[in-house]
Amino acid sequence: MAEMTFIQALRAALSEEMRRDPQVFVMGEDVRAGTFAVTTGLVDEFGPERVRNTPISEAGFTGLAVGAAMIGYRPYVELTIASFCYVAMDMIVNQAAKNRFLFGGQAKVPAVFRFVEFSRSYAAAQHTDRPHSLFMAIPGLKIIAPTTPRDAKGLLKTAIRDDDPAVMFDDSTFWTRRGEVPEGDYTIPIGRASIAREGRDVTLVAIFTLYPALAAAEELEKEGVSVEVIDPLTLVPLDTETILASVAKTGRLVVSDMAHRTCSAASEVAALVAERGFRSLRAPIRRVCTPDVHIPYSPPLERQIYPDKDKLVAAVRDVLSA
Repeated sequence: MAEMTFIQALRAALSEEMRRDPQVFVMGEDVRAGTFAVTTGLVDEFGPERVRNTPISEAGFTGLAVGAAMIGYRPYVELTIASFCYVAMDMIVNQAAKNRFLFGGQAKVPAVFRFVEFSRSYAAAQHTDRPHSLFMAIPGLKIIAPTTPRDAKGLLKTAIRDDDPAVMFDDSTFWTRRGEVPEGDYTIPIGRASIAREGRDVTLVAIFTLYPALAAAEELEKEGVSVEVIDPLTLVPLDTETILASVAKTGRLVVSDMAHRTCSAASEVAALVAERGFRSLRAPIRRVCTPDVHIPYSPPLERQIYPDKDKLVAAVRDVLSA
């Protein structure tokens, strides 16, 4: 095992895959300079042909990536700020996600599009949206959502090798998190959740909220409450069996999600359990999400809106008392 940060794990995945497969290349705004550290130094090893700076035109270079993927390349597209997905929406939704279907299986689009959801960055409303649930409603896309360095490296390598388009979301607060990462080549299957902490009393599905969820579980353990924490890792396909098996064991469900509450990934998990695991429930399902408001620029206001340890502790206590 080697210890590295989330960002270092992503960079390791990219460099290893670029060495393994000459069809893999990186593109995006300022990727040669490595403005956000993920692509730092790649141009020195792989050259400007495989590390391509693009204009500030998300629709243009995302479309270019779709075309490149359809003729045999495997582009990794660094869009970075998740709010910019709206500019590239037509290329990702109408082209990348649909072209395999539209061409009767004759075309493949093996591209990875990475978006970062900024929180506690105080970047105001146009740079801090959390649109991962929008893409869950689009057939044809795989959505990976790693939270630890180990999972970031393994899932990104799997997504790069996959013949279907993948959208990767992560949170800016993960970047400096350190963790052990296996040395050598390894991948993590898309569609399999991780049980980050086993428990018996309440299931807590943590969507981009793993760290406050683990902190909440640790605090509740002092009260004799055993919380099972599930990190989905992949939003599409979602590991429904792991979630349902956990709820069958605990009888209670809290779902936390950094996205806005309405039509969130948390809503999908809650609906899934209500449809397929209702008989296991001993209390109503509880969601802990960001309120349906634009993200404020003010640091004190922004800090109030996201799910945190205290909100999750309160939610668990609520379902236990129901």
